[in-house]
Amino acid sequence: MTTTDFYGPAENYFHKLLGPEPEPGFSDVEELEANWGRRWGRGDETSALRMVIVRRPNPGMGDIRADAWSEEAQALVDPNRNWYYKRETPPDMAKVLAQHQQLVDALEAEGVEVVIAPELSRTFTKSVYARDPLLTVPGGAIIGRLAPRMRRGEEQSITQTIAALGMPILGTITGTGLLEGGSFHMLRKDLAVYGTSIRCNEEGARQLASLLQPLGIELITVPLPGYTIHTDGQFMVLDDSTVMANPHRLPFAFLSRLESLGYEIIHPHPDEQNSCNSLMVRPGRIIMASIYPNTAEMLRARGFEIVSIDYDEIIHNGGNIHCSTTELIRDWN
Repeated sequence: MTTTDFYGPAENYFHKLLGPEPEPGFSDVEELEANWGRRWGRGDETSALRMVIVRRPNPGMGDIRADAWSEEAQALVDPNRNWYYKRETPPDMAKVLAQHQQLVDALEAEGVEVVIAPELSRTFTKSVYARDPLLTVPGGAIIGRLAPRMRRGEEQSITQTIAALGMPILGTITGTGLLEGGSFHMLRKDLAVYGTSIRCNEEGARQLASLLQPLGIELITVPLPGYTIHTDGQFMVLDDSTVMANPHRLPFAFLSRLESLGYEIIHPHPDEQNSCNSLMVRPGRIIMASIYPNTAEMLRARGFEIVSIDYDEIIHNGGNIHCSTTELIRDWN
């Protein structure tokens, strides 16, 4: 028998019969559900939230010391760069844990399935901010690469956790790219925003754009001013025609682009600018920290429902409610 005998008429018939079938594409809803079990990912910021990943506050936050106050930083700062805390007194760990549980309880009360990522070693004092190691799009997740050395390793843990759920990993930022999920937003299924900054570099944006292009997603890259690190502290999408933003911390070109897309830009109360870092759980309903009463009142007057929880003890650690969550599934078509 010669090697050509292996590729005779019968074999040719079966190869033709069984494929290949590139269409429909990977993110086709029926294709995704049939092959990956669920409609993974999300296509916007406001549709009904079905599954979210969080991570409990790390016990290492209890190592933050009162004698580490830095006047220059206006924070408690570890000389070994494992932590900082933006207050003169260390966190009350009982409050930290109770406030995070309030977030989990609020999500579950909305019918959201909450996935808890595993605890990491004590040096990972920022790992409660589960937004940053990844981002999600229609069809799956893209794994980022965190900028601070103190957070490197969260990516591997979060990858294992979501892969074990069956969620597709659509790509990973490699090389010298830096990408954090706190600087990424899905405006709609075919249009996303990514803010470059001291923590999120141009190489990360380049790699992200190349991963989104086959999915039919255009990426708007927003160069953030000064030492602003993420977009999610500066704006949030409220509905198909409204965003809430801090205009002095976003480029004019980006604000103009939002307006050209048909969005009205409203502003949080000037003393509550970080209220933009809140989470939509379904159209018209927002989980927001209780330290933003004026902004909550303004949004209620516009017809939004506000679920208010205590979260200040965690906010002093450098992030907020939106930072503490990543959508694994929102409704999308």
